[in-house]
Amino acid sequence: MDAIRIYGGNCLKGQTTIQGSKNASLPILAATLLINGVCEIDNCPEISDVYHMLRLLTSLGCRVERKGTCVRVNTCGLSVCDMPSDSVGVMRSSIMLLGALLARTGRVCMEYPGGCVIGARPIDLHLQSLRKMGVVIEEREAEFCAEVSRLKGAVFRLPLVSVGVTENLVLAAVLAEGTTVIEPAAKEPEIQALCGFLQKAGARIEGSGTQRLVIHGVRTLKPVRYRVPADRIVAGTYLCACMCAGGRIFLKDAPVCHMESVLSHATRMGAAVVCEPDGIVVDGKEHECTCNRLTTGCYPMFPTDMQSPVMAVMAASAQRGCIEETVFENRFRIVAELNKMGANIMVRGNTAYINGSGRLCGAIVQAQELRGGAALVIAALAAEGTSIVTNRHYIDRGYEDIVLNLRELGADVELA
Repeated sequence: MDAIRIYGGNCLKGQTTIQGSKNASLPILAATLLINGVCEIDNCPEISDVYHMLRLLTSLGCRVERKGTCVRVNTCGLSVCDMPSDSVGVMRSSIMLLGALLARTGRVCMEYPGGCVIGARPIDLHLQSLRKMGVVIEEREAEFCAEVSRLKGAVFRLPLVSVGVTENLVLAAVLAEGTTVIEPAAKEPEIQALCGFLQKAGARIEGSGTQRLVIHGVRTLKPVRYRVPADRIVAGTYLCACMCAGGRIFLKDAPVCHMESVLSHATRMGAAVVCEPDGIVVDGKEHECTCNRLTTGCYPMFPTDMQSPVMAVMAASAQRGCIEETVFENRFRIVAELNKMGANIMVRGNTAYINGSGRLCGAIVQAQELRGGAALVIAALAAEGTSIVTNRHYIDRGYEDIVLNLRELGADVELA
């Protein structure tokens, strides 16, 4: 049952609660390796990427317990050993274990991480930066080994803004000798959450949420309990679902303060959005559209993870629009699948041109990556007839239970 069947045509209504953030949970779980003791991570989403990360922690000698969305990680038994290749190979985020393990144990051997089909995402900048902190790295055909007696603080002038590199350098720097400066640093809410967790544990970090991070290394960190913030991309996905299907919904716990660009674009595309203290009310009935063009970029610009769901909204509308993708070179994999449903989308270079027909038809389509898979599901909500989205495992990487959540909102969906 690796597929989702969607019966289109139902307007959405009701409410659903937004899960904890995937992109915040993974680096925070990696950060627990820096702490000799027990940390508790609340609101940790029950998704396959988190499952693979917990397997990696267990393989390193940690004791992991999970009760619902609370994860307890005991790192007292941490040892250096091989990480399971099936988890490293399918999850790009395993690379962030590198900085944390080097800081805690001084030696790491691992296969090159995988899990990404939306772009190259080379790890060269990770390795190059860690070498600057005194790490000796031996690269082989299928794996690499890194070793250091103690990491040294350094000043980094990065050639580009990278969330992954920023996370890895923060994890490496908090226990390093001396001061580390990262510029330009990524400003994403997930970076802020990681810094918040580490600061609560005793790290000395300045500039969280800005392009300049300064980390003064400390000798040890203390065990803490930390709550992961809600997932802004999941909230944005269900907002787009309402824009596709129509109706009125409430997204409980949606992180309004981290969704400014998404909410602004949704409003200009015709949705009515009301921000409340505990979430967002979305009226998907099409109002006057003042903008159907967007460009992705680093936070606080429009997030690349929301590009596919918005493309689904544009494809289902009766309007024209275009999307310029500036972050990943292969993020238009959804286009051929949407066109199978009757969309009219053409790609030229890094820009997709959407001629919305106002009518999509049910079809059998294939998820090829996480966000594109979720976007196909929400496009099917607006389609006439029945659709089947195969390769549900891609969607499970980032959504706790998209079928249950959409049912809560009145959609007619089921596992297939």
